[in-house]
Amino acid sequence: MKAVCYEKYGSPEVLQLREIPKPSPRKDEILVKIRATSVTSSEAQMRQGKPYYGRLILGLTKPSRKVLGLEFAGEVVGRGSEVRKFGLGDRVFGFTGFRCGGYAQYICVPENESVILMPGKISFEEAVALVDGPTTALFFLNKAKIKESEKVLIYGASGSIGTAAVQIAVLQGAEVTAVCSAGNFELVKSLGAHKFIDYRTEDFTEAKDAYDVIFDTVGKTSFAKCKASLRTGGKYLVTVIGFEALAQTVLTAIWGRRKAYFSMSIDKKSELQFIKELVEQGKHAPVIDKCFPLDRISEAHAYTDGGHKKGNVVISVSHDVPSPVGLLTK
Repeated sequence: MKAVCYEKYGSPEVLQLREIPKPSPRKDEILVKIRATSVTSSEAQMRQGKPYYGRLILGLTKPSRKVLGLEFAGEVVGRGSEVRKFGLGDRVFGFTGFRCGGYAQYICVPENESVILMPGKISFEEAVALVDGPTTALFFLNKAKIKESEKVLIYGASGSIGTAAVQIAVLQGAEVTAVCSAGNFELVKSLGAHKFIDYRTEDFTEAKDAYDVIFDTVGKTSFAKCKASLRTGGKYLVTVIGFEALAQTVLTAIWGRRKAYFSMSIDKKSELQFIKELVEQGKHAPVIDKCFPLDRISEAHAYTDGGHKKGNVVISVSHDVPSPVGLLTK
């Protein structure tokens, strides 16, 4: 099978399309014929071996997992003897966790991990765009326990996590302020945002006691800088791991009237199921910026590295016919 491998950390050019053996499922695994995967900021960081302490998991001097890729959508084409949840031909989508392996034509996944049936009547490309951003946004916003009419600011509102967070926070009854570039105001408005701040011309932290929740989806702020903008009992959420985020999470859990929160969303089964139901009810839509074929994944990573993608960057995985290339939007 074809897979995108990397032997060293670095720029997008370290990603190489190669022929490797097709996996066989163990007794508790399904074999998925991957139709779509995606490129997220997490995968871009893993490609670079950053942050450096992440190499304790990824490999100290070079990647220990040669095939990158955390998200997948595809069809079940094989299964182990003990698999009961899935049948051949089922359309599934899911998250690999630190095993990676999504940048390939096939992957084996334990049936009890983060994989479920796809929502009906959507494409594989749309399904894979629901894996990272929406599940991460839901995971963090659930920790905030948003109440009706609370004021929520989402920093990085036009990105993968941000576009999902806007939709979910609105459904939870929040008044949402979206922070992004002015060119993306129409996008976040279409997703339900009520107010808009251009991060290039306005500093939202100048507003004091203004928000019940500040959700930084891109790791560009800090609790120290945002604290004064939070109301008493307010919560600061950040998705990007760092020493300060971890320290503030521990410290504010012990004392303080405003809380910082960082964690990692690895087991995504419940979030995937919830997002699936929202999509089937017409209450959530994936946002896709661009779609690349697997053999142009280096370009997709370079585009993601630019830091200006709107929603998700998706990879179509071809098997028998050429992969579609083009621009997909909500």
